[in-house]
Amino acid sequence: MNTVPIIEHKHDPYEALRIPEFRNFTLARLCITIASQMQAVIVGWQIYEITKDPLSLGLIGLAEAIPSIMTLLFAGHITDTNDRKKIVLGSVFLMTFCSALLLIVSTDGIEYLNSNKVIAIYSIIFLSGIGRGFSAPSFFAFVAQLVPKKTLPNAITWNTSTWQTGAVSGPALGGLLYGFIGGVQTYSLIVIFWIIAISLILTVKKKPIPEIIGLQSLKEKLTSGLKFVFEKKIILGAISLDLFAVLFGGAVALLPIFAGEILFVGPQGLGMLRAAPSVGAVTMALIMTRRPITGNAGRNLLIGVFGFGICIIIFGLSKSFILSLVVLCLSGAFDSLSVVVRSTIIQLLTPDNMKGRVSAVNSIFIGSSNEIGAFESGVAAKILGTVPSVIFGGVMTLLIVTIVTIFSPRLRNLKL
Repeated sequence: MNTVPIIEHKHDPYEALRIPEFRNFTLARLCITIASQMQAVIVGWQIYEITKDPLSLGLIGLAEAIPSIMTLLFAGHITDTNDRKKIVLGSVFLMTFCSALLLIVSTDGIEYLNSNKVIAIYSIIFLSGIGRGFSAPSFFAFVAQLVPKKTLPNAITWNTSTWQTGAVSGPALGGLLYGFIGGVQTYSLIVIFWIIAISLILTVKKKPIPEIIGLQSLKEKLTSGLKFVFEKKIILGAISLDLFAVLFGGAVALLPIFAGEILFVGPQGLGMLRAAPSVGAVTMALIMTRRPITGNAGRNLLIGVFGFGICIIIFGLSKSFILSLVVLCLSGAFDSLSVVVRSTIIQLLTPDNMKGRVSAVNSIFIGSSNEIGAFESGVAAKILGTVPSVIFGGVMTLLIVTIVTIFSPRLRNLKL
């Protein structure tokens, strides 16, 4: 039986939020999530309006995933050997700059950009992928320095709740505002959210640079995160499970097609569809702040991914807007369960001076697989058709869970 020891203490659901620096940093992440989710909705709708090609939606994810993957291992190394606050700010500044560029592209004021708008958008998304590559490990590692170790599980749950809250409001705001006031005004609001986030991060004090243990070559430093993950079989199993679920369950990338051609609900409906998974995720995360996972974590992780796959299949078959919203909401709840379990395992089993590099590996497996999964969905939709490709993704997710359940008893029996 594998156990992860946690220091016993009286449970306070608001324990992490009572720490001012964590609270400010969490508010900053909320602003960042709202901004990035609004932007994702607008970019997807703009690209599809221009091209009418499902593959073009998958290419958006690929354009962001490639630079993110290329920079992640280096970013993890930099995070573990430098001032994490500076890295956080640098990545946020870069992503703010990219949103400002998208605002300029949307003004239709530059003739060259008007005739090459798709290329310009893809190029900007590629640049923002570099910022994302540095933000993932630095944010993950920096959070651990803002709260005591005993508070980490609560902080992780609130982190998830905050992200999902932004993911609820961001797509809804993006779709509604784009539909009613247009792209320029919506992008302007996105830039304002980024600026607020920067202001909040600046209130957090600089934290100590983690102690560097032992002498390693640059290659060893860059690959040590991979080595650590592959040696920790429980971490590897949890990450791998979510990797394949996200890879094959990337139906979100095709939502503009469902909104426009299957459910006929337009950009406003698209915003609601994008927000629906996060409604369920926020609900589940808030429940877990009061009822933290203390046992059967491995089983709950498997249930979460299995339930996610079932929801994806039902969504692919649905012709009802209401049913689609409901199953997307449920998919978010199941996904939130698996995210909190996986994040808690990684934080608790990873030493502080390795958090950046291990988070980088996690982001390669999970974060970038969102974009690669979006590309896979676009290709599958091009070959199989939109609905069959989504059903195929859900079936593959169920198959992966079944295989892991049978052949990974250590993960199946994991308790926290």
